[in-house]
Amino acid sequence: MKTHKDLDVWNRAMELAEKTYALTMDFPQKEQYGIVSQIRRSAISIPSNIAEGAARHSNKEFIQFLYIALGSLAELETQMLLSQRLGFLKDGSVLLELEDIRKMLLGLIRFLKHKDKRDE
Repeated sequence: MKTHKDLDVWNRAMELAEKTYALTMDFPQKEQYGIVSQIRRSAISIPSNIAEGAARHSNKEFIQFLYIALGSLAELETQMLLSQRLGFLKDGSVLLELEDIRKMLLGLIRFLKHKDKRDE
């Protein structure tokens, strides 16, 4: 891996953040400083933490940031589910993308943990 930009999971998370911005454009104006702001921060946090972790010096640190990205993903999922319940989110396909990214993050974590054990 050269940089975080070479990671499929980072690229998918960036696409998710873009899609999240587009989806929240249609939310009620009164929610701009409420749920829209929260959703956007959570969405941005996912690729940001992947990038920050990839720039660290050890796999252990990278894994820590991947877990933080997983936490942000769980936050985003919760906010999207609430938005769906409130009738703000009509297209639920973003929830499937969240699940795909979750699987990718967990797979990368498993790979890095296994790599660390091999290197010992």
